[in-house]
Amino acid sequence: MSKLFSFSIFFYLLSTLCAAQEGNSSAGNGGGASLELWCVAKNNAEDAALQSAIDWACGAGGADCGPIQAGGPCHDASDIRRMASYAFNDYFIKHGMANGTCDFQNSAALTSLNPNFNSCKLPSSLSRPFKIGVGTSQADAYDSSSVKILGWMWGLITICLLLVPALIM
Repeated sequence: MSKLFSFSIFFYLLSTLCAAQEGNSSAGNGGGASLELWCVAKNNAEDAALQSAIDWACGAGGADCGPIQAGGPCHDASDIRRMASYAFNDYFIKHGMANGTCDFQNSAALTSLNPNFNSCKLPSSLSRPFKIGVGTSQADAYDSSSVKILGWMWGLITICLLLVPALIM
């Protein structure tokens, strides 16, 4: 049996296994692992740096800072880190969780530890599906039709890999 044909069989079996895993997903996200992330203020960040970053995020950055205003569920005048974390995380989520959107001049970092407190709930990275860029358009990574199309494409590639060696021999 040729090496190419053996590889084709291996690839087909691997593709079948991956497709079966997609179908068995209980999370509804295509079978991939899910990791909740939040963008929060660093513990060692200076208060002045945090305040400057909050001002930018809530102003030019476009973060929704209503919840950290006086009377809001995330307002805590005694803890600027909590308020900064809310503003940083809102900016991070709104800007697609792209590389560099959780830095704020080295005052912020990503964490998988849930930073929610009292009635203040910060949305996590799972609250907004990741986008997969395809040229100038984007497809939602959680959209079942895009997962089906990817599965169909893998099937077509696998069939081609199985047929090419048979046609050559």
